Amino acid sequence: MASAAAGENLKINSERLWDSLMEMAKVGPGVAGGCNRQTLTDEDAEGRKLFQKWCEEAGMTMGVDAMGTMFMTREGTDPEALPVYVGSHLDTQPTGGKYDGVLGVLGALEAVRTMNDLGIKTKHPIVVTNWANEEGARFAPAMLASGVFAGKHTMDYAYARTDLEGKTYGEELERIGWKGNEEVGARKMHAYYELHIEQGPILEAEGKDIGVVTHCQGLWWLEFTLTGKEAHTGSTPMAMRTNAGLAMARILEMVQEVAMDHQPNAVGGVGQMQFNPNSRNVLPGTVVFTVDIRTPSIEKLTSMRSQIEERAAAICDEIGVGCSVEPVGHFDPVTFTPELVSNVRNAAEKLGYSHMDIVSGAGHDACWAAAVAPTTMIMCPCVDGLSHNEAEDITPEWAAAGTDVLMHAVLETAEIVE
Repeated sequence: MASAAAGENLKINSERLWDSLMEMAKVGPGVAGGCNRQTLTDEDAEGRKLFQKWCEEAGMTMGVDAMGTMFMTREGTDPEALPVYVGSHLDTQPTGGKYDGVLGVLGALEAVRTMNDLGIKTKHPIVVTNWANEEGARFAPAMLASGVFAGKHTMDYAYARTDLEGKTYGEELERIGWKGNEEVGARKMHAYYELHIEQGPILEAEGKDIGVVTHCQGLWWLEFTLTGKEAHTGSTPMAMRTNAGLAMARILEMVQEVAMDHQPNAVGGVGQMQFNPNSRNVLPGTVVFTVDIRTPSIEKLTSMRSQIEERAAAICDEIGVGCSVEPVGHFDPVTFTPELVSNVRNAAEKLGYSHMDIVSGAGHDACWAAAVAPTTMIMCPCVDGLSHNEAEDITPEWAAAGTDVLMHAVLETAEIVE
């Protein structure tokens, strides 16, 4: 157990945490109150510099790996002890909120600041981490840097990822000056904790302060390319069309059916599509879209993918449309480390915060970290469950509660030294 010297009711400085969140939100502001700080943009570089400044002011030293992930270290008392890593990501969606990912990074920083304020020393070093390209909005797949760290992707694969303008990850990482010299994945972790907003409505609906995350859903991102024939929408008879747009519409409906057939605890949908030539009076020659399916059951995940691919091929065959599928993102369902999950639950109870067990509906860097170290997550509510939206919102009290629990759980694992 953590030493009582830390104080059973030890709390972080909630005003300082909130001020930091609001200050970071000024970097890459969105058009509707949120943020547009996509990975490897100039705004990302500016946010990194601000984070570096705050961490160095808190006495931490910086390391950066060849994927651009930032590791800010608070030394422990035992030079042989492996570090406890804690963090998330600073990159955002194009129309992202102020808290998705950012709370986990700046909450970890605030925990260190509070430890400094109170003179708390730990046996294990604590490393506050900003993983690069968690969102995958600009360079798919999501959680790219942590995936390379965990050995799930190669560096060559990661560096070759392109954005919609054809720019590569490797080139843009060099351009903004954040390609580090550390070998990716060489660091060894004693444990990894990640604080995050829920990005769903359950905690708020249940009136709970803290989500004790026991599992993370597995997912497949399946990129479909449908090939039809460009033709005039007004003068081409209906029976003579090779309509890729129609095939897409039928596939979208089918994905809904497959997800509903796999209830409970399964979801599926499409959030991105591209028509070419994308003209209002031309039937598309090609349609590209990504199907996103998720469930905490590996059996359901495998079944959903198989059914969607088989039924999509049949839909396209029926109307003469070409169909190809490329997996562009995947991870299996994750069960987080029971001991660390218990640390989170115990911290919430000790601090008097209401809590419940929860499964993460979204993917996170913790999903890949779990492949290389004991790992768990902590969640706080968000208003109406809204995320990946500039209207994303949380309260200062929710942010503080999540960070309080994070700090106590980390101290339990990092071992307070008298």
